[in-house]
Amino acid sequence: MSAYMRYAAVALVAALAAGCGGPPGTPPPAPPSARQPLAKAKPRDDAEAPVTKAARAFTLVASGDILPSSADVLATARRDAAGAGYDYRPMLADIQPVVSGADLALCHLAAPLGPLSGPFTGYPVYQAPPQLATALKATGYDSCSTASNHVLDQGVPGVIRTLDALDTVGLRHVGSGRNAEEGVRPALLQAEGGARVAQLAYTYGTDQKRRPASAPWTVNLISARRIIADARAARRAGADVVVVSPHWGTGYRTAPTDEQLRLARVLTASTTDGRPDIDLILGTHAHTPQPYEKVNGTWVAYGLGDQISGAMRKPEGNWGTLARFRFAPPERAGQRWRVTRAEYLPQLAELGPPLRVRNLAGTSGHADVRTAIGTAVFSRGAGAEGLRRGW
Repeated sequence: MSAYMRYAAVALVAALAAGCGGPPGTPPPAPPSARQPLAKAKPRDDAEAPVTKAARAFTLVASGDILPSSADVLATARRDAAGAGYDYRPMLADIQPVVSGADLALCHLAAPLGPLSGPFTGYPVYQAPPQLATALKATGYDSCSTASNHVLDQGVPGVIRTLDALDTVGLRHVGSGRNAEEGVRPALLQAEGGARVAQLAYTYGTDQKRRPASAPWTVNLISARRIIADARAARRAGADVVVVSPHWGTGYRTAPTDEQLRLARVLTASTTDGRPDIDLILGTHAHTPQPYEKVNGTWVAYGLGDQISGAMRKPEGNWGTLARFRFAPPERAGQRWRVTRAEYLPQLAELGPPLRVRNLAGTSGHADVRTAIGTAVFSRGAGAEGLRRGW
């Protein structure tokens, strides 16, 4: 972290804590220099992590698009903060046990964060309260992909503000960058058992906002050649497991597009010395759950659906899944880490008011939504490959 980033983090942290309401006595997050290591995961800033010889199995959880600034989402976060900024923690409370219970948890931030003073806007040009970062950290997330079609909604300043806010609360991030070095660096995480996990993120495009020619590192665009090269670099840097988070597909379409299918085949077929270069693909952007499938022996979740969303164009825009995969170390050096358990948990952004993200695996309600999500998730034969609905 640069001196400028350290200064920005210390300056922001008090403001983010003060602007995020919560129960009396809730302590503000400490500045990065004073923060203790995470109990469940140890994010690393350096790519040269020492080799861990006895790494143990770990569980990874991932969720879909976070769209935090539509009118009804903002109204709920404002109400939950009791007039002191915006508080997204109650909105995510129902899924917090699943997220915090994982060894590593990945989120997808599909909107830029703005200054504390706002203004905050929804579709088609997003800008969300920076207090969202505090809530994501409190929910248990370790790293957030930021490559999306809305990443440049507020230009380069929006990219910088977003990453500064995530740094302030100790959330790793990948998919966009403030400089060339950051733009090509994966998020490197270390699970409690010692496994090293690299997250990479890319988007199909940025809608009508052009990526600056002078600053191509502001967002990573999908390119099979680039993704494979980055995955191999992450492996050389010591990653045991490489996770790719692509922002792809067509909105409100349950079936993956031909391009998604083609790219999944290409990425999962790529190997080095007989070992797959990519161990897991976790897609976003479709605003509805899409199938999970094992492709060339590698799990692909084509679309995780939405995590936080307000009133959407179709009801499916409020559906999502939490993907949960258990990885076990290889039996021999040089082999891949194996997925020994693959699960999904259906979830729903219940509009209320107040708006709440519900874990449908833990309730008998919304049986029709739970069934529809399951139909989509299993539509390409994932059940025969061992996928199960989790609890």
